[in-house]
Amino acid sequence: MPSNSSEDLFVSKQKALLDFLVTKGLIKAESVNSLLETVTKDNKTIDEVVISANLLKSEDLVKLKAEFLGLAYANLTFTDVPEDVLNSIPAEIAENYRVVCFAKEASKISVGLTDPDNFRAMEALSFLAKKNNWQVEYSLISDGSFTNAFRQYKQFGKEISSALKIKEQEDISSAKETVDSDEESFEIMIKNAPVAKIVHEIIKHAVEAGASDIHVEPLENESRVRYRIDGILHSSLSLPKNIHDSIVARIKVLARLKLDETRIPQGGRIRLTIEDKDIDFRVSCLPLMGQEKVVMRVLDTTKGVLTLEQLGFFGTNMDLVKRNIDKTVGIILVTGPTGSGKSTTLYSIMHMLNNEGVNIVTLEDPVEYFIHGINQSQIRPDIGFTFAAGLRSLLRQDPDVMMVGEIRDNETAELAIHAALTGHLVMSTLHTNDAIGAIPRLIDMKIEPFLLSSVMDLIIAQRLARRLCQYCKKEKVVPETVVADVKAKLSKIKPEILARYLPDYGQKPMSFYEPVGCDRCNKTGYKGRVAIIEVLDVNDFIRESILKDNGHITIEMARENQDFITINEDGLIKGLQGLTSLEEVMRVMNE
Repeated sequence: MPSNSSEDLFVSKQKALLDFLVTKGLIKAESVNSLLETVTKDNKTIDEVVISANLLKSEDLVKLKAEFLGLAYANLTFTDVPEDVLNSIPAEIAENYRVVCFAKEASKISVGLTDPDNFRAMEALSFLAKKNNWQVEYSLISDGSFTNAFRQYKQFGKEISSALKIKEQEDISSAKETVDSDEESFEIMIKNAPVAKIVHEIIKHAVEAGASDIHVEPLENESRVRYRIDGILHSSLSLPKNIHDSIVARIKVLARLKLDETRIPQGGRIRLTIEDKDIDFRVSCLPLMGQEKVVMRVLDTTKGVLTLEQLGFFGTNMDLVKRNIDKTVGIILVTGPTGSGKSTTLYSIMHMLNNEGVNIVTLEDPVEYFIHGINQSQIRPDIGFTFAAGLRSLLRQDPDVMMVGEIRDNETAELAIHAALTGHLVMSTLHTNDAIGAIPRLIDMKIEPFLLSSVMDLIIAQRLARRLCQYCKKEKVVPETVVADVKAKLSKIKPEILARYLPDYGQKPMSFYEPVGCDRCNKTGYKGRVAIIEVLDVNDFIRESILKDNGHITIEMARENQDFITINEDGLIKGLQGLTSLEEVMRVMNE
């Protein structure tokens, strides 16, 4: 914050902005003094204080500030700026003064400012305008708008091409030298700037695109880079085959893996700062025929833990989850194939339970996200620290809630049952296709039905479907045969339960939606994912069925005594809600 003579002026400007927000009815008049006190005491601006207090969102505040200052406002968060327009202001000036040119027509340019009080920025822009005979129109933009526009100076393909050219020139130069290449340190060679830059750009672009995984794999004539975005792999880049080993070695250096070990799989972790965010990467190297493939899981810890509502839990299913996690003993299972979001759901549940009076301890393989207040431990099978061994230790840690990453064998299953019997709430995952199938799966693991019936509380099955972009999706006409089929499937759900999810069902024609594609979703028509779920409440009726029928439970038995919706039916409901497309539901359920 400014000091001495300028401090009074600074506070005066901040107060004037607050008074303006009061006139708009967005802040109470009695809050002004306390907010100003926070500004001076914590050395912050009104923007930071108002946003951190959740009084306004960042983009809304910038729009109001523009009105207060008598400036135009521009939102560039999802805007693609043409290259020639962007380059009207050199990248160095744009970065230094946080300004960007986003529109140009004849001799008139539109410039976005993040700080209209930066007189040096205004001087630089005035100089450029005078030099090029431009008429400049200024708009106030947010930091997010600037970040989106500025990153377009450095297009992914251009950065890679530039690095490849440098690498090629270095290879030509080194070929002319008489030094024996075998004497050169391989580790030093892969640390050279071009390869390091290529790896950095691959990682950076993956984070910007919202990828969950990065695949670097050798093909016959090239090295291919693919990103998994919203569950689907997309080819992003093809690199010359001769630099594949250097790319892999650079990643190994970052992950602190052995460079000279190419015969066995290796795993490690990388933490990098991308766009001012700390991002973790879980690295896996796999030997193939002659070369290695690398997969990096992107773990953006800055996103925070999603709520169950954000994941896709609504209505009766949400009620069942809330009711069962309030219990202090028992077992909650989340089932589904690999990559179906089981761990994410468990993290959401733990976040709901996380408070000072509860001791939550986890065993994970690996720990993907760190949650403040929860004791998280990573298993190490190579030294004997398995799920089973860890569970024995957890029982001596005075836990209230225990999360075990996965029940893989009979020993882990028995220990989890024992933990629940001795007064703990245990949560874990299991690989089954649906919720009902989890019970016979555990009995196959030699768990006695009478033990299972006494501790099992809730079983959730789920898949992940791509979420339709809410900005560009459009209504789709589906054939009458499909409509009839959907109605037949949904007719098995009790009308009063279906009404909680689809209040207008049966009162108007059935509507599904399809993807279109826009700037906000990178032209894919999808943005993010939503869970398709099935929740089985293990109530007294189900417990008796486990004992009498040795775990054989049917869908009809589940419907008989609870508001049960199958995973297929939930997918159709989310399609009718416009959250995903019918094709996406079919794709996921066919998998």
